[in-house]
Amino acid sequence: RFVPRRMVPFSFPLSKCALWDPVPMGDVVGAHITYYRNPRLSLVEKTLRLAYRHARQNGKKSFSCFLLGTLAVDEDGEGVTLTIDRFDPGREA
Repeated sequence: RFVPRRMVPFSFPLSKCALWDPVPMGDVVGAHITYYRNPRLSLVEKTLRLAYRHARQNGKKSFSCFLLGTLAVDEDGEGVTLTIDRFDPGREA
C-alpha cells in the first residue's frame, strides 16, 4: 500500500524520567488511517447547507466552525466511514 512521505515517527518531549525504554524495537509500522482501512466520507446535505449559509452570512473571509459526526468501522472490517451530520458555528469572540 501507498505510505505518504510526510509520515514521521512518533516522538515525545524529553524528560528526566521515562517509564519505558526509548530505544526503538521492531519494524516501522504506519499509523495512518488509510494504511489499513478504506476510508469513506458521508456528509448530510442539511449540514452542508447550514455551513454554506453561515459562511455567506458571516462576511469575514475566514471564520471558525465545527463539523461533528461519527467514525465507525464497516461490518466487514475493511473500511471506516466518517459521517458528518451536525454543524456548530461556535461562538464569536
